Amino acid sequence: MRCIVSGMLVWERPEPPNRPVPAPLNRERIVRAAIRLADADGLEAVSLRKVAAVLGVGPMRLYSYIASKEELLDLMVDAVHAEIQPVGDGWREVLRSLAETTRQAAHEHEWLADLLGGRPQLGPHALAKGEIVVAALDGVDVDAVMPVVIAVDAYVIGAVRREIAERRAERATGMDEKRWQATLGPYLERTFATGRFPALATVVRDAAHLDADHTFRIGLDFLLDGIEARISR
Repeated sequence: MRCIVSGMLVWERPEPPNRPVPAPLNRERIVRAAIRLADADGLEAVSLRKVAAVLGVGPMRLYSYIASKEELLDLMVDAVHAEIQPVGDGWREVLRSLAETTRQAAHEHEWLADLLGGRPQLGPHALAKGEIVVAALDGVDVDAVMPVVIAVDAYVIGAVRREIAERRAERATGMDEKRWQATLGPYLERTFATGRFPALATVVRDAAHLDADHTFRIGLDFLLDGIEARISR
């Protein structure tokens, strides 16, 4: 649960005034330090104590700017939303850009995959992104706007989490896709030879094995085609 101080979220609370101290501080510096830690070693590496150490200040100083780790995570997510800048002419191009830039941000900040979808997107950068997306859907039935946005978000979150999970598994096991196929291929051949899974066998043997980029874009096309068919009725 988010910590709300004096009835205001962290984005509404003013920062403490600047002081002439050896290590000047503000929320942006705190958040950037936390993001560097998370980029290097994951969310497990992020704590107010560790962020304070990186900045060369005592942990208690951070509490003047951020009330809890939950607030810090909220600020980190919103800072990355500044990198998600959907552009394009028309709602379809904007939604595609939203999906692709969100995926790119999650690959650059792997920890983001663990937080997407689970935290309210109420910060200024997230709201600015949302404004662009919703404005692009101007003319669509107002009751359909949020289901459309949520559908695209759900597709992206699911795809990104799968991709990040595969990346982490590869790092943990040292097995890339080719090694995985070489190791498990004989098992699948024996299993398919039983004739119990003919549909799966056909797809595995005969279908094109696309890389993650192509798979993501084709799936996104399926989704956008469905949205277009539905809202054009």
